[in-house]
Amino acid sequence: MAILENIRKRTTVLILIIGLALFAFVISGVFSSNNFSGGKVGSSVAEVNGEDISIDEFRAEVETASRRYGPTVTSTQLVNMIYDQEIRKTLLNQQFEDLGIEVESDQIVEFVKTSGYAQIPDFMDENGFFNEAVFLSAIADWKANDPLRYDAWLQDEKAIIQAAKENIYFNLIKGGVGATLTEGKLDYKLANDKVGIQYVRVPYTSIPDSTIEVSKSEIQAYIDDHKMLFEQDKARDIRFVYFEEKPSAEDENAVKESITTLLDDVVEYSEAKDANDTIKGFRNTTDMAAFLDRNSDTKYDTIYKAKKDLPSVVADTLFTLEIGDIYGPYKDGDFYKVSKIMGKKANGSVKASHILISWAGAERVSPTVTRTKEEAETRAKELLAEAKKADVQFTTLARDNSDGPSAPRGGDLGYFQEGVMADEFNDFSFGNPVGTIGLVETQFGYHIVKVDDKQDILQVATLTRAIEPSEETINTLFTDATKFEMSSLDAAAEDFGDIARESNYTVRPVNKIKEMEENLPGLGAQRSIVQWVFNDDTSVGDIQRFNVNNGYAVVQLTKKYQKGLMTPEDASFIALPEIRKERKAEQIIAANQGKAMDAIASSNNVSVSTASALTVKSPTIPGSGREPLVVGTAFALDQDQTSGLIKGNTGVFMVKVTNKTAAPEVDNYSTYAQSLQTSAAARVNGAVYNALKDKAEIEDKRATFY
Repeated sequence: MAILENIRKRTTVLILIIGLALFAFVISGVFSSNNFSGGKVGSSVAEVNGEDISIDEFRAEVETASRRYGPTVTSTQLVNMIYDQEIRKTLLNQQFEDLGIEVESDQIVEFVKTSGYAQIPDFMDENGFFNEAVFLSAIADWKANDPLRYDAWLQDEKAIIQAAKENIYFNLIKGGVGATLTEGKLDYKLANDKVGIQYVRVPYTSIPDSTIEVSKSEIQAYIDDHKMLFEQDKARDIRFVYFEEKPSAEDENAVKESITTLLDDVVEYSEAKDANDTIKGFRNTTDMAAFLDRNSDTKYDTIYKAKKDLPSVVADTLFTLEIGDIYGPYKDGDFYKVSKIMGKKANGSVKASHILISWAGAERVSPTVTRTKEEAETRAKELLAEAKKADVQFTTLARDNSDGPSAPRGGDLGYFQEGVMADEFNDFSFGNPVGTIGLVETQFGYHIVKVDDKQDILQVATLTRAIEPSEETINTLFTDATKFEMSSLDAAAEDFGDIARESNYTVRPVNKIKEMEENLPGLGAQRSIVQWVFNDDTSVGDIQRFNVNNGYAVVQLTKKYQKGLMTPEDASFIALPEIRKERKAEQIIAANQGKAMDAIASSNNVSVSTASALTVKSPTIPGSGREPLVVGTAFALDQDQTSGLIKGNTGVFMVKVTNKTAAPEVDNYSTYAQSLQTSAAARVNGAVYNALKDKAEIEDKRATFY
């Protein structure tokens, strides 16, 4: 009452506060939507070389893609996919504009001929070729009478024009890509000139990493000298504790007990009869469908099933039972079940293969079949005789001769039950033992049928109850998550892990999360968490609890990475091995300078090895891996000449050339030149776009909107 009285006394103040809040809400839209020069603030989802990509147009593209892909693609995946498409389109359109690349209306039809429209039968002539006049007439008709269809065409036209411009642009570049006969000859020799060597290798692993001390300033110097290796995007590290909403052992036992109580009859007082009434249980019910409708999470399935169609945990057991027998309760995934055998059919499922020989006029016959019924019968009898031979594979015969859709599978029709196939086919399959081959005529043609296998089948009624967390379990989980969150908030940021371990919770780290990512390992799609860690107001050490799929996650932001060069700490995992390798190489060379190959091997406890048929194009030394500098050095030496000490990828080498074999001369190197040109042309599209993207100034604003 005291609180209500205070509120009443401050009514005027409250009205003023609410009014100011509403006013702020209204004018915020004014200032956020337009600046004083009339332009819109935040109206672009990206900026490419100073050119905006409109958020409105972008959203329209995302909506169109959403309808096309449906629920198989998440909203974040759609946004990222459309973003990549729009960046590509914008970069290329800037090139088209600079180069004056255009596609005129009279050129569009030429490109339509290579599109999906050219495959539509309505636009083909009697010979099956694309008819330009018919197509243009259809467009005119859509424009006059079918505006929705015409609007769809306009969208397709845009895509066709874009593809046409790209085709012209990339073909212009490919026109400048070539390879001379000299280049072809060089490529041939790089792949076919061979050298054999004797060598000694002192591996870098012979010096322990712990003996090489590297300072922070040295790592920074390495970063400065190799900036391309250490460019990074904005990213975040987190760690979290996941409180999964799952049934407890008590919940499982409760479900098991509840399903067990349904097995036998129970006596209950009936008000309608004013007497005790016996309620039939699962074991004795005479109306299984109605019983399962009332008491089970799954309905009564009357279809007979083979062993492979029953739950693997009980399939073998169920086939040992008699009609009326019950098995369970048993656990199958997230359910407790009890199964009752309602019926059995010996050999109730048949596996068969066939070779179909149809004739013109038979039902569902392929238009390519022109033989008469008499010719079909003759051919079928010939194949029947062939199929019965002991050394003939029925599957091969079916694959090569059958007119049926099962021909690629060797005529295999799989397992089927009574009544599925045509009557004559059905009677033969179920009326003959396994291995029988015979001829059957149906409305589809003549069938050479082979009975491959037979299986017994069961009709099973299954009482099912899902194992789900109880309300008490859910409430306890919420309480535990909240307690952990509060304890973590009250403690120092670095104590998050210790607090979790005290309660036997598992802390899971996720590193280098990007701004437009969605899926987090262990949590699935969690866009809200990603948005939180990238919020400017979220600081390292901050903790937040999130409702996630099947539970809660208490998340802590542990690190922020800014766009640009890595810090020495972040770069150390890349830089340290390389710096150490350089230091080790210096030590090994200093210790072995002036020594012969045998002396180096002896003093470093390694052996002298040999390698043959090495090529420059594939510079791999067996046992040492890829060593291009070492192999290249060997090719530069003369026969029997020995190199100095070489810094390789895996160690310091000394090599002696034991033999050199020049590739045989060929009459013409045009084949090799053409191969180089084809390979280079195939890389044009991707390489050119990547170069444009690397050079471009792109400001990504997706995270502002999604």
